[in-house]
Amino acid sequence: MFNQKRIRDYGVMIGRLQPGPRNAITDVEGVTVGHVTLSEGSSQTGVTAILPHQGNIFKEKLIASSHVINGFGKTMGTIQMKELGTLETPILLTNTLAVGTAADTLVDYMLEQNPEIGRTTGTVNAVIGECNDMFLNDIRAKFVKREHVLEALQNTSTDFTEGAVGAGTGMLCYSLKGGIGSASRIMEMSHGNYTIGVLVLSNFGILSDLLVQGKAVGEELKEALLESYKEEDKGSVMIIVATDLPVSERQLNRILKRAVTGLSRTGSIITNGSGEIVIGFSTATRVPHDKPEQLLAIPQLHEEDMDTAFRAIGEATEEAVLNSLVTAEEIIGRDGNKRPAFKDLIEKVDVSLV
Repeated sequence: MFNQKRIRDYGVMIGRLQPGPRNAITDVEGVTVGHVTLSEGSSQTGVTAILPHQGNIFKEKLIASSHVINGFGKTMGTIQMKELGTLETPILLTNTLAVGTAADTLVDYMLEQNPEIGRTTGTVNAVIGECNDMFLNDIRAKFVKREHVLEALQNTSTDFTEGAVGAGTGMLCYSLKGGIGSASRIMEMSHGNYTIGVLVLSNFGILSDLLVQGKAVGEELKEALLESYKEEDKGSVMIIVATDLPVSERQLNRILKRAVTGLSRTGSIITNGSGEIVIGFSTATRVPHDKPEQLLAIPQLHEEDMDTAFRAIGEATEEAVLNSLVTAEEIIGRDGNKRPAFKDLIEKVDVSLV
């Protein structure tokens, strides 16, 4: 992951399960991530694109679901996805007021690939998630343009940068600089090994609540800092989950609900002003857009296998949040507003994470 120093490099080992080779959402085969970062002066924002597989996702849809932990956030496309249980576009993340631009561009991207949309078949359900980056970014200026969204979609990779990049450029986490973070877990089962990967857009939490493996690191930092931090959480977190586990939409939804355990272990109390939304998909089954002559065969786990997946998503979510913190750089944005980087503070204050 571009040689960034991540939370494990500080000796912090989250959970019991082993991570995948990248310890990222892209450990799920076929998944790629792309960023466009707009970081100059009062422009501190961007776009992050997640491609669920490398084929035509409109024609080969994936089992998908979403779960709202706290609804103080916005998404596009999750109502139909929840109803039909499938995903048919890439997933885009950006700032709150750029959702329209992202959606319009993603629709055009899908129309170009699929001339039958709106002609011989129905329309397309674009999926977009957002967080509010207005503290560091002049969100009213609407810096995100069509060309930025297309660039993110067209330049994805299995290796990607974390921290203050893409949609995470202007985001805050636990009153510090936040942004993009990722992690994965391998699930060993009697019928095979599977992967679950998580990518977060972190923009939530108050400093005094921050925990690292149960240690009150945020409280230590708050007491040591000379600056006064207003204890207020008006952000959000978008949690994107990928897996190759063979599951039904119902089973996937049960797994997504457990992402909250990972958030809670970092200290989140799911405050009133913070939106926590989880969107997930499984690459194990491709659902054809065109109706086949034969019945669809969708393999799924036995329910007694689910606990391994529940553990995996909690661990990966917890580590992804910590990676979003520890990889982020300090940014000075709109009106000189700034938030320090977690990695700088722990060195300055000499706080041990283990």
